[in-house]
Amino acid sequence: MSDPYDDTYTESQVIMTAVKIIAPFTLTYGLFMTFHGGDAPGGGFQGGTIVGVTVLMLAFAFGIEPTRQWLRNSFLVGLITGGVIIFGAIGLGMIALGGNFLEFYQLKEIFHIKPKWGLEAIEIAGISLIVSGVMISLFFSMAAGFSPERPSGTGGREESADRGVSDDD
Repeated sequence: MSDPYDDTYTESQVIMTAVKIIAPFTLTYGLFMTFHGGDAPGGGFQGGTIVGVTVLMLAFAFGIEPTRQWLRNSFLVGLITGGVIIFGAIGLGMIALGGNFLEFYQLKEIFHIKPKWGLEAIEIAGISLIVSGVMISLFFSMAAGFSPERPSGTGGREESADRGVSDDD
């Protein structure tokens, strides 16, 4: 039985060259959005999304499998986990200082620094890492696809026999 879906990678010099030119700019813009989120439109979510999209562009241009091998699964899990740990640590740190979870006014009362720096730390170190890691991970998961062991919809005896059920039951 032939597979109706063709998932072969076709190399395109135009796309590869365009991505080589555009990727540094999109990565820089994503980092700019992340680092200037408190002072300008943007923030950790938008910046993390743009950084993640830069990796997706590389995967489309140079192949999903080489990009997946370059960004190992352990790196992506570490990125997401690190973001969650940083987010939680900052939030719990505010509780330890006598406030509520993510109540940054404790920073002003105890350390005499602007509460804005707590939010900046959450956006830059927490949210941007989580968003970019989740975006890239979801892309790789969807790109892997779902391949059932047997063709669906054949019905009848083949599926019943695979499960150990006969038509007589």
